[in-house]
Amino acid sequence: MPLSHAVLILLAGMVAGIINTVVGSGTLVTFPTLLAFGYPSVTANVSNTLGLVAGGLSGTFGYRKELRGMTAVLKRLAPMSFLGGVTGAVLLIVLPPGVFKTVVPVLILIGTLLVVFGPWLSKRAQAAHSDSDTRARRIALLVGIYGAGVYGGYFGAAQGVLLLGLMSVLMTDSLQEINGVKNVLGTIVNAVAAITFLIIAWDRMNWAAAGLIAVGSLIGGVIGARVGRALPPWLLRAFIVVIGLAAIGNLVLR
Repeated sequence: MPLSHAVLILLAGMVAGIINTVVGSGTLVTFPTLLAFGYPSVTANVSNTLGLVAGGLSGTFGYRKELRGMTAVLKRLAPMSFLGGVTGAVLLIVLPPGVFKTVVPVLILIGTLLVVFGPWLSKRAQAAHSDSDTRARRIALLVGIYGAGVYGGYFGAAQGVLLLGLMSVLMTDSLQEINGVKNVLGTIVNAVAAITFLIIAWDRMNWAAAGLIAVGSLIGGVIGARVGRALPPWLLRAFIVVIGLAAIGNLVLR
């Protein structure tokens, strides 16, 4: 691998780690970088997924304060992310490339709109509160987290936007606490997908690229946690919207 390629992949990993921790769409930086350097799409995807696990771990550690008291929530949601990540990773290997191409931009747009209107929708839901409504919201949240996990295991770009959108509407916690949960769930999906790839697609992994992305994203996760936790809710939402729209444009125009 040329030194220039190695440096750029390392930097791409760092930027992706920052973006993933703040909102989630870092794959839109690292994945195109690997494609531009001639890596096959599946190799780029599996190597990128493995590399970004490190950034998820450092970003989650950076949000440890916000995650205090969220143990019960994580116990309910983490298994759904786990199952979704396995499902999505298997689909990536089994299905023809491009199957989700038309669906993915729509999902990201929905997630972005949910982030924007989440507080309003959540307040309306609370105003009409009942035990049956609460049960329905919990079921919808579990199903949504599983679906986001499938998408994250399959491709992963803007998985964070989908997770933040769902949880903004269906949970009453603060946006920063939800962001901390998002980092945990996204890391679970990436880790599960990476392990699945190692089992069923070992020959498609590029260890040099994955290692460079891992080092870069590890650093980026630390930086991203500091940046994300310092942002006020309105600015964090605005950043999420910008990233979501950029993700849609990137996928539609590709």
